[in-house]
Amino acid sequence: MKKLIAFLTVAVMLTIGVTSFVMAQDDTTAAQVEQTTAAQQEAPAETLVEEAAAPQSFHQVLKLKFIEGGAIWMFPILLVLILGLGLVIERVIYLNLSTTNTQKLLNKVETALEMEGVPAAKEICKTTRGPVASIFFQGLDRHNEGLEIVEKSVVSYGGVLMGRLENNLSWIGLFIALAPMLGFLGTVVGMVQAFDAIEAAGDISPTVVAGGMKVALLTTVFGLIVAIILQIFYNYLVAKIDGIVNSMEDATISFMDILVKYKNTKK
Repeated sequence: MKKLIAFLTVAVMLTIGVTSFVMAQDDTTAAQVEQTTAAQQEAPAETLVEEAAAPQSFHQVLKLKFIEGGAIWMFPILLVLILGLGLVIERVIYLNLSTTNTQKLLNKVETALEMEGVPAAKEICKTTRGPVASIFFQGLDRHNEGLEIVEKSVVSYGGVLMGRLENNLSWIGLFIALAPMLGFLGTVVGMVQAFDAIEAAGDISPTVVAGGMKVALLTTVFGLIVAIILQIFYNYLVAKIDGIVNSMEDATISFMDILVKYKNTKK
């Protein structure tokens, strides 16, 4: 719970910092627009054509469109992106630390059992990080209780470790669903604003409905972009977890064979 609170606090602080930066950029952009407008009134036509034809970078276009979408609707989408990426980074680090060379570990455990016995094999598992080493340690810790008890212990503890591997995936899935929903909400509100403007003006013209339509489209675009980014990372995490689980299952089978062989040699 403490880790979750600390993570949420950091995420909110990052979001506030990014939002403040964006709003500062908004003010700077507005000032630049005013200066540019004043300069354009005095500039010749050829200069205006050259400036209009100058391409903008992707970063500049993205920042401009984010500002035009409005802080009210863009802030929640940005918050979802920051929280989602924070959880993704945490899962990526955890899963990478959980990845183990199972074949190398099996060879070490088998050699230790043959040369020095169970205590040496347990020490190897204790000093090796990852869920596979933890499962081996549980099995070795109960080797005197019989192979059936060892198998049940390994299976039960493996289920617990699988749950740890899948931790926070449900939250990432929530943010994937929430991002486009927030975008669609902005779309609906923007459409309502556009129709209100039409009703107030009593006329359908591009200048009347442009503001509401822009908010409607931009919030949807950014919501879908956030959902796509998080979905890609989500699929990567799921594939990574499946690979670790398959490795755990294969290694567990080989580990039980090693224990059977060790039991037979001790008889």
